[in-house]
Amino acid sequence: MVKSTWLPTRKEAFIVLGCTLLFLFSTAAFIGLRPEHYLIAAVFLICFFLSEKSRKLAVAVLPFIIFGVSYDWLRVYPNYMVNAIDIQGLYELEKTWFGVLVDGKRLIPCEFFALHHNSVADFFAGIFYLTWVPVPIAFGLWLYFKNDRKLFLHFSLVFLLVNLIGFAGYYIHPAAPPWYAMNYGFSPILDTPGNAAGLARFDELLNITVFDSIYNRNSNVFAAVPSLHAAYMVVAVFYAIVKKCHWAFISLLCILMVGIWATAIYSCHHYIIDVLLGITCALLGIFVFEKGLMKIPAFHRFVSRYAGYIKA
Repeated sequence: MVKSTWLPTRKEAFIVLGCTLLFLFSTAAFIGLRPEHYLIAAVFLICFFLSEKSRKLAVAVLPFIIFGVSYDWLRVYPNYMVNAIDIQGLYELEKTWFGVLVDGKRLIPCEFFALHHNSVADFFAGIFYLTWVPVPIAFGLWLYFKNDRKLFLHFSLVFLLVNLIGFAGYYIHPAAPPWYAMNYGFSPILDTPGNAAGLARFDELLNITVFDSIYNRNSNVFAAVPSLHAAYMVVAVFYAIVKKCHWAFISLLCILMVGIWATAIYSCHHYIIDVLLGITCALLGIFVFEKGLMKIPAFHRFVSRYAGYIKA
């Protein structure tokens, strides 16, 4: 008798159901359940039990799910409870290294752009910033559906690792974004709401509230270092090169990458220092994974088994 692969094994079903219930109960206890938590759990379970193909996809995207859950769980113990918030130090360092002289006064680049902006730049800034997560994830899914499951797994695991390195940076060095220093000065106000900053001009230009909605949900504004906005597209570009994608596609990713870097500063969400550290974070994650973790036999076997499980 040929064993059916339509349903998961009993062991797989128990593990998945148990982990899903643990996720829901622990989230309810420490954060509070929101509609998106139920949605994530429901979609994952449906995909896992629906068919063999959908089950492989559900397991494949686990690194992205873990990234989202990890980010959400930063609420449990905010980084400013671990180390002091850097507001003035980062501002003064940016002014020293990258300051711009305007009418005899030295401004940080963000202050300069707050005074000198236009609707064309505002429009493209919004477009660039809307791609920072969707495009890398779409690239990863493209690798998956092109049946390059091994490279997909490398990309998704590096994406997760870069985020974990970045989250560690948030706790090592809590830091305020430039818009905070520009609006509130150098004293920490812990319940400060998120702010769309320069991206609000995109909303005003198109008469929408996309960035206002995004940043109003930000529970901790003191997580500007490193800039993960600057990191994600670096990972996508690296694996697009590894994949030997068409030069036009790689060029497009590079344009988006540089556009996101520029927008982070133009919109007053990040200092140049934050962006450089974000790029470093991405390169570090790639190096640690490819030249470090993949050289460890046990980890290499884990990745190989993982790739084998989701293989078409």
